[in-house]
Amino acid sequence: MSILNTEQHETFRQKVRAFAEKEIKPLASQLDENETFSVELAKKMGQEGLFGIDIPKEYGGQGMDTLSYIIAVEELARVDSSQAATMCAHNSLGLAPLYNFGTEEQRQKYVPMLTSGEGLWAFGLTEVNAGSDAQGVETIAEENGDHWLINGSKRYITNGSNELMKGVTVLAVTNGENGKKRFSTILVDRDSEGFQTKRMLGKMMWRASDTAELKFTNIKAPKEQLLGKKDKGLGQMLKTLDSGRLSIAAMGLGLAQGAFEMAMEYSKKRVQFGKAIAEYQATSFKLADMALKLELGRNTLYNACKLKDAGKPFGKEAAMAKLYCSDIAKEISDEAIQIFSGQGLLKSSAIERFYRDQRILQIGEGTSEILRIVISKHLGLV
Repeated sequence: MSILNTEQHETFRQKVRAFAEKEIKPLASQLDENETFSVELAKKMGQEGLFGIDIPKEYGGQGMDTLSYIIAVEELARVDSSQAATMCAHNSLGLAPLYNFGTEEQRQKYVPMLTSGEGLWAFGLTEVNAGSDAQGVETIAEENGDHWLINGSKRYITNGSNELMKGVTVLAVTNGENGKKRFSTILVDRDSEGFQTKRMLGKMMWRASDTAELKFTNIKAPKEQLLGKKDKGLGQMLKTLDSGRLSIAAMGLGLAQGAFEMAMEYSKKRVQFGKAIAEYQATSFKLADMALKLELGRNTLYNACKLKDAGKPFGKEAAMAKLYCSDIAKEISDEAIQIFSGQGLLKSSAIERFYRDQRILQIGEGTSEILRIVISKHLGLV
């Protein structure tokens, strides 16, 4: 238990852990193997209150703090990253911008539905030529009378094609005067004419999550679907990513915790040369290093959450937490495979799935290279 969390946080952790162990763990391997997005599990997560944990109760949320949300992500990722990804994307990229930047009318229209598990919401940033360079976005939204006319495409959009998906927040170019792009975010409903979505299959990781390609062809979105102010979308996106990085850090931490626990258990059972491999210094030192990294990662991440909840700047700390926790997820899952040896390379072993799932964590919501630039800027070096 970190010094930064409380008894209430640990009670909540145990509640989420029990849910993950009972509802998700028995299905995780099969869903991964078959690339199946589970509508049933998504609905259960909503019913369990895992959508909108830090959204006020008046909008159907739980009214809890950021750390509670991060603990929930951690506990889901400890069992299965695919379901944690569904939860993270919906909360940090779907719900959060709607609540943080939406009008009261937009909040009332969308947020209660999305906290209940009745629907999921996506965030459309990434395109063929836009990822780390968000200003490479080419999707265009033109003002046309009482509506926006949207044309373009997005890719790698989590929760973008399943039957629960109700819509997407689209980052689009809304002003290109004097050769300088300005961006806005616009809410686009799933049933909009000209909206096409296609699930992306054949992934190495998060195979049971829903990743999609989106296409917008002359979509007419009412003017009131603008999220926040016109031409302020890039700033909204950057603020959203700061919080989203906490989610990815929590996924890394949770995955690392699960891999560590599996390695610990296996090392105590596997006997070589007359004794459990855990008794050999080579193995025990690996496990000691894992425990050290988990402790450092947890305190780094929880400190960033505390800063956010206190209303203090947390961008640097979020970048550090995401960078470090994604790194230890890679390192710990790799060492866990080494402890499992040949057994860890089989599909029948859960650690094989963990090893694959960690790889995206150094890419999504800010590559490790970009995060080092972000941290350098906070240090006044760039």
